[in-house]
Order: sequence, then structure tokens, then C-alpha cells
Amino acid sequence: MRINVVGKHFEVTEPIREHAEKKAEKLPRHFNFVQLVTIRLSKEPHNKGFHVEIVCDVEHHNDFVASSSGTDMYLAIDDAVEKIDRQLASFKERLKDG
Repeated sequence: MRINVVGKHFEVTEPIREHAEKKAEKLPRHFNFVQLVTIRLSKEPHNKGFHVEIVCDVEHHNDFVASSSGTDMYLAIDDAVEKIDRQLASFKERLKDG
């Protein structure tokens, strides 16, 4: 699995990159067919906070997408990863049941 951390109007520091990658590494625990995780970090205009969007590319399925906003970049990353994790777990359950 490949993880890309991209900043838009925002310089991604090494601690933020490491935090995002560490959180994203846990995503395949629910669903093994995760190929690529792209984490887009951006700063919202006029210092209102940060926006995080995660796109998870999975084999034989459309991409899963989750986003979160907040005043703390680390909490926004955690929230978005939690959302995408729930989507993957739910998808795996649907595959089992059907």
C-alpha cells in the first residue's frame, strides 16, 4: 500500500507527515485490498482552520472518500482516518453478508 501526503496552500512538516502516515497504515486491517491512500491537507482561508481529505483507492471498487475540518490539523487527520476506517469496515461486512 502506498501513502501520499499532499499539502495545498500548506507546507506539510515532517511530524504532520509522520502522523498522517502512521494513522493511514492502520487502514488495511479491515480490508486488505487497499492500494493507495492519498491524504490532502489544506489550510482554510483567513486562518479559520484546516481541512483534511482522504481518498482511499481499493481494488474492484470505487474510491472511498472522507473529509474533516478543524482548528487542529492532528485532530482533523484523526477524524478523517476514523471516518474512512468505518467505511472500509462497513464495506467488508457487506461483502461477507452478501
